[in-house]
Amino acid sequence: MKKAINNTDNNAVKNNVATKKTAKALKLEREHKLIRERLVDASESTGEQLFAKYNTSVNGILDEDIIHENRSEYGVNKITKKGADNVWKRLFRSFFNLFNIILFVLAMVSLVVDVIIPIVEKDPNNKPNYITMIIILVMVFASSIVHFIQEQKSASSANKLIEIIETTCLVERNGILKEIPMDEIVVGDIVHFAAGDIIPGDVRILQAKDLFVSQSSLTGESEPIEKYAVIDENKKYDNITDRPNLAFMGSNIISGSARAIVIVTGNDTYIGQVASKVGEKQVQTSFEKGIKKISVMLTIIMAVIIPIVFLIIGLTKTDETVSRRWINALLFGISIAVGLTPEMLPMIVTACLSKGAIAMGKAKTIVKSLNSIQNFGAMDILCTDKTGTLTQDEVILERHLDVNGKEDAHVLKYAFLNSYYQTGLKNLLDKSIIKKTLDLADEEKSLDNLELYYEKIDEVPFDFQRKRMSVLVKSLKNEKVTLITKGAVEEIINVCSKIYLDGKVVPLDKKIIRKVLNRVEEFGEEGMRVIAIASKKSDIDAVGKISVADESNMTLIGYLTFLDPPKDSAEDAIRKLHNLGVEVKILTGDNPLVTKAVCAKVGIPYDRILIGKDIMEMTDQELEIEVEKTQIFAKLSPDQKARIISALRKNGHVVGYMGDGINDAPAMKVADVSISVDTAVDIAKESANIILLEKDLNVLATGIVEGRKTHANINKYVKMTVSSNFGNVLSVLMASFILPFIPMAPVQIIFLNLIYDFSCGTLPWDNVDKEFIQKPRKWEHKSIWKFMLWFGPTSSIVDIMTFLVLYYVCIPKMNFTDGSVMGTFNTITDPVKQAMFKKMFWTGWLVTSMWTQTFVIHFLRTNKIPFIKSNASTPVFIMTLLGVGIVTAIPYIKPINTWLQLEPLPAIFYAWLALFMGSYITLVEITKAIYRRLHREIL
Repeated sequence: MKKAINNTDNNAVKNNVATKKTAKALKLEREHKLIRERLVDASESTGEQLFAKYNTSVNGILDEDIIHENRSEYGVNKITKKGADNVWKRLFRSFFNLFNIILFVLAMVSLVVDVIIPIVEKDPNNKPNYITMIIILVMVFASSIVHFIQEQKSASSANKLIEIIETTCLVERNGILKEIPMDEIVVGDIVHFAAGDIIPGDVRILQAKDLFVSQSSLTGESEPIEKYAVIDENKKYDNITDRPNLAFMGSNIISGSARAIVIVTGNDTYIGQVASKVGEKQVQTSFEKGIKKISVMLTIIMAVIIPIVFLIIGLTKTDETVSRRWINALLFGISIAVGLTPEMLPMIVTACLSKGAIAMGKAKTIVKSLNSIQNFGAMDILCTDKTGTLTQDEVILERHLDVNGKEDAHVLKYAFLNSYYQTGLKNLLDKSIIKKTLDLADEEKSLDNLELYYEKIDEVPFDFQRKRMSVLVKSLKNEKVTLITKGAVEEIINVCSKIYLDGKVVPLDKKIIRKVLNRVEEFGEEGMRVIAIASKKSDIDAVGKISVADESNMTLIGYLTFLDPPKDSAEDAIRKLHNLGVEVKILTGDNPLVTKAVCAKVGIPYDRILIGKDIMEMTDQELEIEVEKTQIFAKLSPDQKARIISALRKNGHVVGYMGDGINDAPAMKVADVSISVDTAVDIAKESANIILLEKDLNVLATGIVEGRKTHANINKYVKMTVSSNFGNVLSVLMASFILPFIPMAPVQIIFLNLIYDFSCGTLPWDNVDKEFIQKPRKWEHKSIWKFMLWFGPTSSIVDIMTFLVLYYVCIPKMNFTDGSVMGTFNTITDPVKQAMFKKMFWTGWLVTSMWTQTFVIHFLRTNKIPFIKSNASTPVFIMTLLGVGIVTAIPYIKPINTWLQLEPLPAIFYAWLALFMGSYITLVEITKAIYRRLHREIL
């Protein structure tokens, strides 16, 4: 009956929990439904209705108080991601990990064995001993606090750096346009969009011109969706994302322009609702996979060795009672597990990555994702655009020419009107055209105050397929309407049927086209970029009437030549990257001749050039062959850039892509490491793992060096610690067969491991040999296996020699406290003297292990001869000396030596220690030489 009541109570509890969960889910569903209704209502409302509802106007929010009111009512514009890192999670992660759980279990076993059982038994010869439990708990606390502090510092530094490159948007408030951070946007704000912008909230579009938005991150649709300011009221829309006058946070503008009012912000947005349901899981980097494989490898080794050690100790050691023997065997087995595990690995990894990120920050390189540092250092191919990276990013309009190659103000006039009135993303060409026109206005009266004599009627924004853009303008003098188009020469010729030649408009034939293209090619060979200008008279006088279809039967009137001179530092930077083992490939949408001329000046091979139309005809297999032989890829579309990077990655390269434009986003998403600059468009900055504060390959080279240093120091710790701990376990396993007692007390193993790990704590600040950073480094867990299997047994050879000398030679010749010579362990019958022999042995091996284990760091951290050709950093020197000093001094310090079951050692022991050290160093150097010959390098 009682059992039935209990079952009923349990079911009631379960039902209560389920009810609470259901109530929470229902509440969330109701909130999401209300937000959807708000968006639908906004989609079907007029602009005036929306202005009234959200306390705004056609000129934006008019009052600062309204901004605060709207933020209070509708929430801040930040998405709280499920699973996002914070202080409490870092604290939990620092204290509750596999390594600490093992230590805590060991502490509880020690509590039972060393404290509770002696208290219960009240045996005068077996008094309660708290020291083992205390040391283990101190070890857990100390390592966890250090890890937590390091993670906290890392997170704080990373956040400060990321704030430098915060994404902004163009908002209109009280009629004034200004760029503000996205998280300062509130419901009711009027936002202006151009190509490359990220949408900062869920918005209702008020005005749009040829607006194409990528919603792939929300809906999975690969093709951009055209958006409008109006909808078909009779049409039924199945999904909220199908409504053409709504756009959603996280999507980005591909082309066109728009004005919109913000309806929903933060967690309430469409993407915010998705984030509240599922945690964002990032793809593992090769570095993270490598660390995981190491953990699996160590777990397998522990699973094999621990039961063997447990059985050997339990079955062979006869110096304790049966129950005590098996308890000690259990304690010893768990201690071996702890001894094999690099407890400080999380702290070392975090310290290395955060130090690398801070150092890269000082080198004007902002790391958005710490783990991307690994891929940054491993990068062996850098793909980059030409403009602004190799060149000065200050385009100068050199000439404005008619088709005969003569300076013509008429050409510059039309170019100005096109650039001045287009509302999309104004690039460097537009800025240079406007600047040149203003500069010449005093000399050439036909160029003065053009904006006062013309008004814009409509436009067709630029896109990367057409590679041209058009504006429709009306002359205020004679009411004539003209369509003006500018763009890539080939694309402009394709839409022209006539040409303005010698004051006449004549049909455009192949002979003239050839002449024009030859002239353009000559400019290209001089390193100049050329764009063409075309026009036609139009009778269209209404906004929204012109489209891409109107770009036809036009008249070619001339072309403009631009010079973007190479940076003075470009050639040196290319050489630096080459010396670092990084091959530079140029991926550009520009003219191949211009690209070739620039590459010739900065030292990039240009024998082979592939252009977009050739790549279009290649299969993936053909492209994978061609990308290995080609350095310059020109006239590329955004998708072709991404395809080239994918081909390089399939060939086994670690590929970085540096971009700053909308057309770079697809390539950045498929690269191993995406790099942008702080002046890039929003979508490029959001896609990037690493952001440069200067668009300079020299800055990039500095960042690569820091990335490789970070990799090197993590690699050092992992390889040295895993091999050292593996060697210790092998030594203990063999000693367990040789000795009649356990080779070392469990608490001593843990104490040794703790001091050694803290001695390694400064490795993130160690020096790195120049040779190590001269080529890309991938994270290879197999090399850790090889290193462990070579240098682990090497240390075991010296350990066995140490066991034999201590057990048969050194300890037997020492004296007891009564002055008598100890002799061999088997001849001692007094339990007290046997205990003293064991403590002397344990002390000897503890001190020897610490000396060999710690000083070998200086020999294994470099391929060179240590102390002569390569020195560790000062912090590493200090910590290794401190670690050795602590372990050497502890046997002489009371009562700590009693707690740790250690005995003071006579001076003669240190003569033997010198022999052990000399033997170990000699053996390590011989093994290094053999290992280097077989595997080329140590680390």
